[in-house]
Amino acid sequence: MAGMRRREEYRTGAERRTRLYVDGTTVRREELPRKESEQGREEVSRQVRKNRERALHMTAPYVLMLAAAVVVMLVVCCQYLQLQSDIVYGKHTVTSLTSSIEELKTQNDATEDSIEIYTDLEYIYEVTTSELGMVYPSDNQIILYDKEESEYVRQYEDIPTDD
Repeated sequence: MAGMRRREEYRTGAERRTRLYVDGTTVRREELPRKESEQGREEVSRQVRKNRERALHMTAPYVLMLAAAVVVMLVVCCQYLQLQSDIVYGKHTVTSLTSSIEELKTQNDATEDSIEIYTDLEYIYEVTTSELGMVYPSDNQIILYDKEESEYVRQYEDIPTDD
């Protein structure tokens, strides 16, 4: 398998070097220095020096601005954590309320079924005839009459006799 030539540039101090090497199983890496023009190196060095000097000088307004930014960031982080905690608590509350609603629905359905049993006419007939011993009235026990005053019967009024 043939090796691949590569060029890698790096800096050591103010000097730029280039490594030329071939990747492969039997080839060793060789490092060759690269010469640069004096003027280009001089400009880069001045620019680097300026940047280093700027980085070392921290003025009071800059420090205050950084401190304010840190305080604001801490407040925002605390509020975020508080909101996250509220959301988790709300989810737990919703889960517990949902389970209690399901339990109440089950109880409601059971109560509704028991109420329907007592309003079921066949069930009422079964209970009254088998447990209470009641029977339907015979034809001679039923009395029909006409009332002329109104269309309904009052509870405490006497029943007229057929004489």
